[in-house]
Amino acid sequence: QVQLIESGGGLVQAGGSLRLSCAASGRTISGYAMGWFRQAPGKEREFVAGVFWTGSTTYADSVKGRFTISRDNSKNTVYLQMNSLKPEDTAVYSCAADRTGWGRTYNDWGQGTQVTVSS
Repeated sequence: QVQLIESGGGLVQAGGSLRLSCAASGRTISGYAMGWFRQAPGKEREFVAGVFWTGSTTYADSVKGRFTISRDNSKNTVYLQMNSLKPEDTAVYSCAADRTGWGRTYNDWGQGTQVTVSS
């Protein structure tokens, strides 16, 4: 099992940017798919962005063009660059790992980091 620790959340005004980091330990994630999810109060957790073991990426339509997921396998870390933030982006953002590499079975989760976007 891989342990994941998110960081980089905070308060930002609409239109601003944040960069989230997800540091993995316990196992190398180079062969994993890594994903970012978010959950707002009273809402279901939703997929935000994923990066497959190949480095290819996929995004929820709501964040496409604004968010960028990336990975640095040498640092065993994934990132989520969030630009042009909107109030509706406010949520707890969690990092997850899928050992299959294809982002369809996320088994390991971080603790989450709060992102709050003010209007």
